[in-house]
Amino acid sequence: MLHDRVLVRADAGEGERRSGAGILIPATAQMGKRLAWAEVVAVGQHVRSVVVGDRVLFDPEDRSEVEVRGTDYVLLRERDVHAVASERIDDGSPGLYL
Repeated sequence: MLHDRVLVRADAGEGERRSGAGILIPATAQMGKRLAWAEVVAVGQHVRSVVVGDRVLFDPEDRSEVEVRGTDYVLLRERDVHAVASERIDDGSPGLYL
C-alpha cells in the first residue's frame, strides 16, 4: 500500500434485510444515501489513525474497487474514512471514534 491509502474488505450487506418492526425489505428497494462498514486489511505508510483489523465507516458510492486473488476489496484514502471502530484505544478499552 502506498501513502495514505487504506485497503478494506466490505461487509456483505447486500440482499434482503428486515426493518426494526420486522418488515422484509427486498434487495431491489432503493434507500437513501447510506454509509457502509468494512474491515481494514492493509494500510499505507502515511496512514495515522487506522491499523489493520479496525472496522471503518465509508461512503460506498465514493470508492475504487479492486480484485486480488479472487477477493473483492475497496481502496480508500484515509480522509474518506468517516469513523473507525477499534479494539485498541489508549486506555485499553474498545471504542468508536470519529
